[in-house]
Amino acid sequence: MKLKIFLEYDGTRYSGWQKQKNARTVQGTLITAAETVFRKSKGGSRLIDLQGSGRTDSGVHAIEQVAHIECDTMIAPHILKFKINDELPSDINILEIEKADSRFHARHSALSRQYLYRISKRRTAFEKKYVWWIKDTLNLSRIKSAAELFTGMKDFKSFSEPDKDEKSTKVLVESLEVKEEGDLVLIRIKASHFLWKMVRRITGILAECGRGNIGNKEITDFFHTYSEIPAGYTAPPSGLFLEKVFYK
Repeated sequence: MKLKIFLEYDGTRYSGWQKQKNARTVQGTLITAAETVFRKSKGGSRLIDLQGSGRTDSGVHAIEQVAHIECDTMIAPHILKFKINDELPSDINILEIEKADSRFHARHSALSRQYLYRISKRRTAFEKKYVWWIKDTLNLSRIKSAAELFTGMKDFKSFSEPDKDEKSTKVLVESLEVKEEGDLVLIRIKASHFLWKMVRRITGILAECGRGNIGNKEITDFFHTYSEIPAGYTAPPSGLFLEKVFYK
């Protein structure tokens, strides 16, 4: 049986999504919780596979991550949700579990993903783990103008870290919206997929545009000629959230 899982998590304590031998990860924690439930259930049940829609970096959060599991169990999906949640720490929560088509794959079936980055314009006592506080005054008009340069099919090699699993650094960015909401500057980006550290480097460069340190011409050049400059402005993971995964 294949099941589709919708979950949220606070990534502060985790070394990203992907399971690692000597580190606490979201995927690893979820697998352990599911295996515990299956082991306790009558007749037993074996977890065959658990995959997510994509890898989130260390310290990055998810408002709605999607995963799938392949297992042999008689436990109804809505009951399984409660049972696994009982085994999970408080910073990971399953929102829903539903039956999925046997051909469904959390990663390969996804059409696009959407990330949200939250910049705070003020020091905050409560949300330090979930924002990037920028003390400088940001020019929103400059940021919005620069944001338009990132949409479309572009080569984001300058905005990513080398990754042996990525065959190409070209990404189709469907939209990049910037808006002000109270004390927050919200950057929302939707794309076919994302490269390692891509969103955080885009955000860092946009912040530098807002400070008046980088212009649109420099950004355009980053797409044509590889540059290490964006790496130096990588935004912290605290303000980044995987917001939505889109399927057919």
